[in-house]
Amino acid sequence: MRRCFSKLSDCHLGFKNFNFLLVGSVTRTITTTSERSLSSSNAAQVDQTKDNPVSDMLIDSFGRLHTYLRISLTERCNLRCQYCMPSEGVELTPKPQLLSQSEIVRLAGLFVSSGVNKIRLTGGEPTVRKDIEEICLQLSNLKGLKNLAITTNGITLAKKLPKLKECGLDSINISLDTLVPAKFEFLTRRKGHERVMKSIDTAIELGYNPVKVNCVVMRGLNDDEICDFVELTRDKPINVRFIEFMPFDGNVWNVKKLVPYAEVMDKVVKGFPSIKRIQDHPTETAKNFTIDGHCGTVSFITSMTEHFCSGCNRLRLLADGNFKVCLFGPSEVSLRDPLRSGADDEALREIIGVAVKRKKAAHAGMLDIAKTANRPMIHIGG
Repeated sequence: MRRCFSKLSDCHLGFKNFNFLLVGSVTRTITTTSERSLSSSNAAQVDQTKDNPVSDMLIDSFGRLHTYLRISLTERCNLRCQYCMPSEGVELTPKPQLLSQSEIVRLAGLFVSSGVNKIRLTGGEPTVRKDIEEICLQLSNLKGLKNLAITTNGITLAKKLPKLKECGLDSINISLDTLVPAKFEFLTRRKGHERVMKSIDTAIELGYNPVKVNCVVMRGLNDDEICDFVELTRDKPINVRFIEFMPFDGNVWNVKKLVPYAEVMDKVVKGFPSIKRIQDHPTETAKNFTIDGHCGTVSFITSMTEHFCSGCNRLRLLADGNFKVCLFGPSEVSLRDPLRSGADDEALREIIGVAVKRKKAAHAGMLDIAKTANRPMIHIGG
């Protein structure tokens, strides 16, 4: 069994192998993704996978290697976040139509044997699934898997995390959009702020480094807390990740609610002028930064204003067994149906390969995405 026993000896452990680039002004910190060509991204990906060859099944028509699979374990959630679902909720897929534990493990094994080396468990809220520990144990034992991660709202994580770590969970992202308890209840339509904060502290105590905290920035709701979130990184190995508000069915997205990366960055620079850019890997979705004197780090995920499609190495397996090659694209293909009809591994690989080859060079852009029919985030998986 693979177990994670990392110590908190190095607050910047997750970034210590990168070179640091001093940024002298706000304008120099904003690097457009057009500077990342497909060719340079692919070259870096090929170098990364020399010792773990990737099947052609995972290579799209632009040469991108897809080594990262996000698996949604459930559509159920114990929160009702405003950017994730409409206030009336969403219709959930009947349980018999969701992937079973054995189906998840079989499909994951197929991806890993073909070259996927990182799996992230999502939802809904993945920790509400009763067999999550067993799923983690089986996935962590897949030969070739280097990292098993989870994205969670943290409501029940504190009490489950010790066992999850024993079962091979390597890294954690915790979603938290406000540090104000009353605002938390407004944004999520539920109580539980103190439990999320406890989960962050528990993860640190158990040696997770960094503990990533995802914050979706929304104008008029939490954009006044940006510097407060950065303060979390001063004394703890936390990587705060500011995420641009993205459009999905039912979340009433409006461009006026979007706080673009440049604006968030301007606020951070004014409050923390020693911020420095880290040289990121071409497949990295975030722009990563350090701040002098801070134990943790700060990152920005700029899906709307500066997309990172040229270096995308991500694929998604939804809770109902549908396979999705782009978060913002409406196209999906079922792996559950052929699996339950007796398809062997080669037949499944062919279906996956065809879908991957149809992946577009980039998403349509935020205004077009907002007009495109897509599922709510709770169905897709965060």
